Amino acid sequence: MPTIKHMAGAFALLAGATLAQPALAAAYPERPISLLVGYSPGGPVDTSARVFARYLSEKIGQTVLVDNRPGASGMIAADATQKARPDGYTLNFVASPTMTMSPQVQRSTLFDPRTAFTPVGLVADYTNVLLVGPDFKGESVKDLIEYAKANPQEVSFGSAGIGASNHLSAELLKQTTGAPMLHVPYRGNSPAMVDVMGGKITFMFDITSTAKSFVESGKARALAVTSRERNPGLPDVPTMIEAGIPDYEVTGWYAVIGPRELPPEVIETLAAAMRDVNAEPGFREIMEKAGHTLHQPDGAALQQRVEREYALWQNVVDTAGIQPE
Repeated sequence: MPTIKHMAGAFALLAGATLAQPALAAAYPERPISLLVGYSPGGPVDTSARVFARYLSEKIGQTVLVDNRPGASGMIAADATQKARPDGYTLNFVASPTMTMSPQVQRSTLFDPRTAFTPVGLVADYTNVLLVGPDFKGESVKDLIEYAKANPQEVSFGSAGIGASNHLSAELLKQTTGAPMLHVPYRGNSPAMVDVMGGKITFMFDITSTAKSFVESGKARALAVTSRERNPGLPDVPTMIEAGIPDYEVTGWYAVIGPRELPPEVIETLAAAMRDVNAEPGFREIMEKAGHTLHQPDGAALQQRVEREYALWQNVVDTAGIQPE
């Protein structure tokens, strides 16, 4: 028969288990979240990530801290993400080239983007703009293509480096149209843009948020945007499809990913908070003014997009004969 001492011990254990239960069942998130960004502070990815983090903090009820881990076109931050504990406290605000282009042009591949992460959801699309210098004689993409075919040694394009998103975008244009064009790689977009404006190279692709200032100042001209629909940041600029390149559509994106095997309840909490962020007029205004188009978060849609665009750029890289660096 149990003694009073034994019964007292049992009650103590039961009480301890009862008190511990709320801690075990604490709702996510109960502490700050680290949002990794694979680019340096001040650039377009970082700027968008900081706006997103501020609004997400309000909606999710915890501080969301941007942690810049620049290097290898975002792959350093993505590698840190895949190695983090799958508890929802380390996430990655990732740009599409990190998931669909960089792994194919980096000699040291750190991960397979199709299998290494939990896709939480898309945040926004961004559009590239085909820019030429103010002295370029043509008025349209069709003029550019015709000039390149008539003058095989004359048309050149700049990029932020071999395998950069604007390099591959131009390679896709070459492959789609059959027009001969010379690639001139630079150490970043800024020096390439200087040479476009000065007429040393013919054109380059640049993201809308930075291209707008060059267009509005008259230092460069926009011949087309690469999205299927016109971009609200440059509403008078036609799409590549409208400009006569029917099979050309390239849209970059920002998304939130986490380590593999994030718990379903964490994914849903994040997705619900992201939907609330998208509904905020202030967030929409900031992002749309930068030329971004917002998305409702959907992990399955993000996964499908990664796989589809990975295959597209793999074909472009193979066709162009680009060797990993």
